[in-house]
Amino acid sequence: MEFDGKTVVITGGASGIGAALARAVQAKGARVAIADRDAAGVRDAAEGMGCLGLVCDVTIEAEIEACIRDATTALGWIDVFVSNAGVFRGQEGHAASAADAVWMQNWMVHVMAHVYAARCLLPDMLARGAGYFVNVSSAAGLLNQIGDAAYSATKHAAVSFAESLAISHGAQGIGVSVVCPQYVATPLIGMTAPDADARPALLTAEEVAQSIVAGVEDGQFLILPHAEVAQHAQRRAQDHDRWIDGMRRLQQRSVSELGDAHQAELYRLD
Repeated sequence: MEFDGKTVVITGGASGIGAALARAVQAKGARVAIADRDAAGVRDAAEGMGCLGLVCDVTIEAEIEACIRDATTALGWIDVFVSNAGVFRGQEGHAASAADAVWMQNWMVHVMAHVYAARCLLPDMLARGAGYFVNVSSAAGLLNQIGDAAYSATKHAAVSFAESLAISHGAQGIGVSVVCPQYVATPLIGMTAPDADARPALLTAEEVAQSIVAGVEDGQFLILPHAEVAQHAQRRAQDHDRWIDGMRRLQQRSVSELGDAHQAELYRLD
């Protein structure tokens, strides 16, 4: 997959990984449209990058369809669609304590937004025998996010849907990558850059964007900006009971030592 001359649409593109990826593929010669529900943010980001900016709530299928239609009208058929928008809410109590509205928001953003994009784009891509989906999940989609069951469950579902796309349509010219970063300095977790106290596992959005570009260019299905996630996932697969025990100990130690400020990294298994 080469980005030069291709049209790339990126949701959640006004900040964080989405904005960094937009700049990275622009540098490769791509025509870029960023989409975000933050109208002011997408306007400012698009002006700063000199790309097309579209306002879109990815939880509404009609808005994704309109986004794809507007991007196609302005830039030509869409070669790469990046479903990057995400939410991170956490839970205040036990694993089932989050309200239904929180569970549904996670489901709509992390799963159905990917489905809506594929539903709209696949007929044209299959007719052309070409197209690429980049679905951004999380290391939590391979492991677990301590303190946020809704996030973990829906990120697992995002990985599964990407697998279904790749299995069903890989032989028909459709490329698929699923991205599973672990701990990234983005506005989603209240950070825009690593601070002096950041742990070595913390990557910048720009570093993750470069991993995505390299992975897509190589046609890689599973893109892991944090290489250690592969080892953690292998340990989980080899002995699930032992992995669960390790995660319990990690949760207990992390909560007592780190407190709530570092809940975003608690799915790490060391």
